[in-house]
Amino acid sequence: MRIVDIRETAVPLNSTLANSSFNFSEMTTSVVAVITDVMRASKPVCGFAFNSTGRYACGAQMRARFIPRILKAPPDSLLDGAGHLAPEKCLAVMMQNEKSGGHSERSVGIGTIEVAVWDALAKIADKPLHGLLAERFNGGKRAEKVFCYVGGGWYAPGKTTRNLQDEMRGHLDAGYTMVKMKVGGMALADDLARVEAVQSILPRGAQLAVDANSKFDRNDALAYARGLAPFGLRWFEEPCDPLDFGLLAEIAGVYAPPLSTGENLFSTQDVENLVRFGGLKPERNDVIQIDPPQAYGIVQYARTLDMLKRHGWPRAGLFPHGGNQMSLAIAAGFGLGGAESYPGVFGDFGGFADDARIEDGFVSLSGRPGIGFEGQARLYKIMGELAGI
Repeated sequence: MRIVDIRETAVPLNSTLANSSFNFSEMTTSVVAVITDVMRASKPVCGFAFNSTGRYACGAQMRARFIPRILKAPPDSLLDGAGHLAPEKCLAVMMQNEKSGGHSERSVGIGTIEVAVWDALAKIADKPLHGLLAERFNGGKRAEKVFCYVGGGWYAPGKTTRNLQDEMRGHLDAGYTMVKMKVGGMALADDLARVEAVQSILPRGAQLAVDANSKFDRNDALAYARGLAPFGLRWFEEPCDPLDFGLLAEIAGVYAPPLSTGENLFSTQDVENLVRFGGLKPERNDVIQIDPPQAYGIVQYARTLDMLKRHGWPRAGLFPHGGNQMSLAIAAGFGLGGAESYPGVFGDFGGFADDARIEDGFVSLSGRPGIGFEGQARLYKIMGELAGI
């Protein structure tokens, strides 16, 4: 068993959505195909991944450093004792000659390739990735379904509060019981009116979260914290710069409901600093939202979970960012608190399999081998063309 080629391409997201800080009109993502010498139905088994959403394509680093390192490595050096692909060895090879620090410059490219290796490994084993991860990292506790909240409430030209309410009603009608909306793109009073409008249509037991996308300085963050506190939200996400742990701790000191952050942290070390100095508390139901393909991949995510366990964080306090098949498989396999969903946005990259259904806030898992991109017809067409299959 060996990796015979790794290919990548940049694909536009083709989205006009906007949050409080930026829009996605120029956003691209890197799609990766890891091609093996294992044949099934006269075609090579290929693993696929993409670098989630919210970060631009990173093919230059892949082509210059990470792909050549894997392809130049002796094939046996990338296998475990049983002769199977070893993602941890692929990760180690890609990290050769890399200086400490500077994680985001390389973590996205490395993580995307590493997740594609996992997809190939699971397909060769003829297992869904969530099942393989459960065997290796969760004591074999295989989930049948995963709690899933829906991200929405984007800003758009001409979008009214009634339009926002209709959007959220649509998500509730689709089976979600928790919705998330953007804040920070309007004046505080207007945003609070939007939050109140959405909360007013939620049925009993449904939950609302808000996401500021790291928009606020100290004054605005504290003002929003005061304004949002009476709503009792499921969480207030990224109220400040993701690395300003001091300000986050100050916000946590005055804002009693849960906070969430972490999607823009790309290393185990940064996440450890977050839980040391950011004021987050698992007993308050605060949430950490690392995006595994953007943070060195699944092996490093497992190491981060081990670190968090030492700090008293349960896996229920983690919801991976992304809203895609990769994050869903990871949430299921590791037994995390839940997953994010972005149906109908981010072009061909958002959402789950075409046949996925949400019921009472949970998405049932398919038995497709690997991550399950084959269940997303438009996305898999892009991936298949890249791999030549």
